[in-house]
Amino acid sequence: MTTPAPVRFTQTDLDAIAAAEGRVAVIVTPEGKLDPGGRRINRLTRGALARMIEGGALDGKEPGAVLSLAWPSGLAARALDVVVLPRNADAATCRRAGVALGRAKGTRPLTLLAGALRRPAEMALGAVLRAYEYTRHKTAETETPGEITVMLNDPDAAEAAFTPLREVAAGIFLTRDLVNAPANHLTTTAFVAEIEALSALGVKVTVLDEAEMERLGMGALLCVGQGSDSPSHLAVMEWQGGGDEAPLALVGKGVVFDTGGISIKPAAGMEDMTMDMGGAGVVTGVMRALAGRKARANVVGLVGLVENMPSGSAVRPGDVVTSMKGDTIEVINTDAEGRLVLADVLWYAQKTYQPRAVIDLATLTGAAIIALGHENAAALSNDDALCDAVLGAARTEGEGLWRLPLGKGYAKALKSRIADVKNVGGRPAGTITAAEFLHRFIEESTPWVHLDIAGMASVKAESVHAPEGASGWGVLTLDRLVRSRFEES
Repeated sequence: MTTPAPVRFTQTDLDAIAAAEGRVAVIVTPEGKLDPGGRRINRLTRGALARMIEGGALDGKEPGAVLSLAWPSGLAARALDVVVLPRNADAATCRRAGVALGRAKGTRPLTLLAGALRRPAEMALGAVLRAYEYTRHKTAETETPGEITVMLNDPDAAEAAFTPLREVAAGIFLTRDLVNAPANHLTTTAFVAEIEALSALGVKVTVLDEAEMERLGMGALLCVGQGSDSPSHLAVMEWQGGGDEAPLALVGKGVVFDTGGISIKPAAGMEDMTMDMGGAGVVTGVMRALAGRKARANVVGLVGLVENMPSGSAVRPGDVVTSMKGDTIEVINTDAEGRLVLADVLWYAQKTYQPRAVIDLATLTGAAIIALGHENAAALSNDDALCDAVLGAARTEGEGLWRLPLGKGYAKALKSRIADVKNVGGRPAGTITAAEFLHRFIEESTPWVHLDIAGMASVKAESVHAPEGASGWGVLTLDRLVRSRFEES
């Protein structure tokens, strides 16, 4: 796994500032006020910081903005980053400032003079998340990430606040690595190995092979992978950190590569389909985060791992398959495969674990991108309270999420002439009809939220907390949800 930059919190040492290497960051309030660290920086740079402020450089700058001075005199550092931030800035603003620092930092060391800042741990988290870079397949020697040293008045309190966030960052990095990985490296078997490694953290891992899934009647999941040489798996991760209560179930779509099958996709852009296991990547990252921080909750993560390939043995348009639930499904389009995988995993999750609630994540529909772009994932749910909690967690963590409706009128589009249901309902409301297909495999008493992350899992431009590529969207939201709704006090 890509290693997050190490973070160290120390008592402010004004005498060490001049010799700090890499980059030095100092906090200045929007009004231009300097704390002791800022005043020492100003003296070392012969008044450059004061001249910058007096010259109006901070005018119009939003809290969280960062201004940089290259090769400042009086400092060994190659750059001085001036962070515009109130001392009592909220968590989102502190994290945004940290992201700006992480973007500038790269692999170099960073010394942050946080002084009396209320939420230094959030700033450190932002810097760690943005400094991520996926270099596993580059032959040039890559630098290990430089340390982030945060100097402040109360390092012990900051360390205590950051300790669980360090584990969340590790979960996000795992998700990003999985989503960024090429399909010839992250095969279904390799994905299983990544999941099995979580057992070292106390996660109970169970992996079902094709024979076991066939005995369970998982014809929907198995039909997706039958055209591939890579075996299909159902991997289950159990974290038992609470009492005797039923677990929260997290379910992820894990299509390690999606050609579309016989309904093959156009060549242009097909290389991006390495990210079609994004839902499974998020579930795995969340389980890594929960186990790492020893969450006081019971959570089970289930991911269906398949590869959708065209071949002489591949499922065909017009085929009828039988799900674990017993419903027959007419496969109209083999490129609508993720919902077939999820149908069986969702049913297995409910029948095996009787969960308190189910949340599934999937890069399910291009229609979600048409509707919401790359700013929001889509949420659809049969339970207002659970959905509101997920939306609130996403809002708190700065991850875009927007609710779309469900309804029997949409489900009518899935009526099949020859089977119980067909797997696509046409172009109109494609994200909603896909969710209605999944809704069929949710028991009436089970609170459920479906998250379509097609526009969020991997993007072509910088996202809120990440560079171009895999974003890790969803790990922060679901970790926050577990904290606020499912974790014991």
